[in-house]
Amino acid sequence: MEYITSDNFLFIGSILLFVSILMGKTGYKFGVPTLLLFLLVGMLFGSDGLGLQFNNMYIAQFIGMVALSIILFSGGMDTRFSDIRPVLVPGTVLSTAGVLLTALLTGTFVWWLSGMGWTNIHFAFIPSLLLASMMSSTDSASVFAILRSQKMHLKNNLRPMLELESGSNDPMAYMLTIVLIQIVQAGSGTGFGGIVQMFIVQFLVGGVVGYMLGWIAVKMLNRLNIDNQSLYPILLIAVAFFTLSATDLMGGNGYLAVYITGIIIGNSRIPHRRDIATFMDGLTWLFQIIMFIMLGLLVNPHEMLDVALVALLIGLFMIFVGRPVSVMLCLLPFRRIAMRSKLFISWVGLRGAVPIIFATYPVVAGIEDSDLIFNIVFFITIISLVVQGTTLSQAARFLKLSAPLEKTGNEFGVELPEEIGSDLSEVTVTTEMLEEADTLRDMNLPPGTLVMIVKRNDEFLIPNGTLRLHEGDKLLLISEGKK
Repeated sequence: MEYITSDNFLFIGSILLFVSILMGKTGYKFGVPTLLLFLLVGMLFGSDGLGLQFNNMYIAQFIGMVALSIILFSGGMDTRFSDIRPVLVPGTVLSTAGVLLTALLTGTFVWWLSGMGWTNIHFAFIPSLLLASMMSSTDSASVFAILRSQKMHLKNNLRPMLELESGSNDPMAYMLTIVLIQIVQAGSGTGFGGIVQMFIVQFLVGGVVGYMLGWIAVKMLNRLNIDNQSLYPILLIAVAFFTLSATDLMGGNGYLAVYITGIIIGNSRIPHRRDIATFMDGLTWLFQIIMFIMLGLLVNPHEMLDVALVALLIGLFMIFVGRPVSVMLCLLPFRRIAMRSKLFISWVGLRGAVPIIFATYPVVAGIEDSDLIFNIVFFITIISLVVQGTTLSQAARFLKLSAPLEKTGNEFGVELPEEIGSDLSEVTVTTEMLEEADTLRDMNLPPGTLVMIVKRNDEFLIPNGTLRLHEGDKLLLISEGKK
């Protein structure tokens, strides 16, 4: 048996990352959730595989907290007000009331299942609700990684709605988990009024602090004028960590605050946006890989055999009853949302690393049967990734909600800083265009528009007025932005 120590950490870690990326590349082609493959890599190298020993729940919880704060912050920065505005209300309802309903329905089922003589779990109602609450949030990273691998886009504003829901429902699930752990530890000492007060404080403090720190961060980014632009994304990481910890110290929901701070920054004018976005995207993927590998190492697969039947039943209930019923009830007032869209949202209840991270909290808190809860949550996450993750694209096609993936960027690989305020566009030269003008000088371009580069097959040409155009040439145009 091999323990991960400071001496072999970098060696083992580099091998794990390398194997994970290779497996992820293979799974990407076949629509298999890449995060599931990262999880399997950890299990392959773990105690029941090649024998690496990692069983420190405290370290796992800390790494998960750091990773989740970066993932939520980056997700907030990618969320555009213009995209989510049409779906703001239904998306918010799904991420709050939807999470609560899913937890209540599944928790009741777990409690009922615990009363059966043939099962090996015996949870009271509150622990049953705690188990369900940890699994009540969804994972957008897996969903959109799968859709991108299939070069698929979603109709009916489904993408922004799912992004909003899955980006903002982790704080709700976290809040349920923490409150229920406190209730279990306090016994019957916490009344309904105390529970409601906890929720209100967590939401209000998290929302207000997140907004204020986001606003301050934008002002700071635009006034600092740091000579080394590589320091800007590092500064934002500090903002994310400060927001999380400061909000927790004030009794608010740190994850909600981090997400809101990311939204405020992402929807404001900031310097070096593209460089920051590239850095944050890579960092998010790194933390997701580390988180899933770590969780794969943490679990002992042979222990999951004892809970396999019960976890399978709970997982199937969540997939086919809990999630669909909660989605249908939450979206009932929104009659403009088509039934096929509601059905697809019901199916996109993918569980990811977050439920497993939350499952470490009862273990660290010393809750009774917490190891059993952890193994059940882990097993259900795998079921969700396998059953729902591998059928997402088929479900979208079956419900006629799929469309070709929209093209982003340009074939020239040229991007402009946001501060310039100019627009880039592409034009392909046609026969009709050549009949009117066969040189750049004779082309009737709109005022304020210039041709930057001409691409002919695999050759790039610097344009001048006398350049003869050919059919199929691609022109990269730069024009003044709209004022």
